[in-house]
Amino acid sequence: MKKLKNSAFLFLIAITFNSCSVYNFTGTGKIDAKTFQVNYFQNTADLIEPGIDRTFTLRLQDLIQNQTNLSLTNSGGDLVYEGEITDYRISPMTATADQRAAQNRLTIRINVRFTNKKKEEDNFEKSFSFFKDFPGTNLPAGAQLNTALDEIFERITQDVFNESLAKW
Repeated sequence: MKKLKNSAFLFLIAITFNSCSVYNFTGTGKIDAKTFQVNYFQNTADLIEPGIDRTFTLRLQDLIQNQTNLSLTNSGGDLVYEGEITDYRISPMTATADQRAAQNRLTIRINVRFTNKKKEEDNFEKSFSFFKDFPGTNLPAGAQLNTALDEIFERITQDVFNESLAKW
């Protein structure tokens, strides 16, 4: 009987250690890659907001570094993220009785090309977008714009991460 308990205990330990190597809290599972690179995301949108291209590039780098054990490199990465900001738009969403915008929406769309040199079937090119709504009397500027960009980029970078590594 004691031998059976010991065997069961060893089996549980083996399963626990085996599963730890396959899954982690970010859901990335086992990644064969060791390095990643995030090329500069150029802003090709019709409406240009200065600095958002650099901000997005850095936010994507930071997210991947914080949620994986991959090393950031400038060239020759096992995983490569590249693309461009294709849309930066402020649109009226609802109107008041006197034909003024009651609510405006800032939308950002980013085209991402992901290349996995270790597992080519994971490669993709996809567009990601998100938005933030504002009262019609305010256009996003200053601190309000920074808060909106934080929210939008947090969502888009997480979506890119999930699509490329988490496989949710």
